[in-house]
Amino acid sequence: MSDVTPFLWFDDDAEEAIAFYTSLIPNSEVVSVGKYPDEVPGMGGKVMHAHFRLSGRDYYAMDAGPQFPFTEAVSLYVSCKNQEEVDRYWAALTADGGQEQPCGWLKDRWGLSWQIVPDRLIELIRDPDPDRSHRSVEAMLSMTKIDIAAVERAADGG
Repeated sequence: MSDVTPFLWFDDDAEEAIAFYTSLIPNSEVVSVGKYPDEVPGMGGKVMHAHFRLSGRDYYAMDAGPQFPFTEAVSLYVSCKNQEEVDRYWAALTADGGQEQPCGWLKDRWGLSWQIVPDRLIELIRDPDPDRSHRSVEAMLSMTKIDIAAVERAADGG
């Protein structure tokens, strides 16, 4: 069977982004980085092809200029076990020019969209009681970074 692997197009700082992502996310590594030769006008020394893993999952990337910036149409989803993980990823990914977005979404400083989602939020949204589920969704819709305790209070009617 063929592999399907995300490939990320960066303007000109893929190497910095990859180093940041692999340092932030456990079980991650840079597998290989190939650079454009100096003879390629305007691209010498930039990333021509990079292979890296985030949490054991393969990704590829390149520097190729500003023609195709990231949009929210594609995002990376991070499942978080607790509020501490949510807070850690949120702080790191919004630092240095990242932007908070509604409902647990953000853009990092390279413009890549991420969803930082606590497992507990998904449990509450999928609650078999439709009223608890609805209150959980309503609470989430009012947030940027997800606050697990606040969503739980809302689910409980508080």
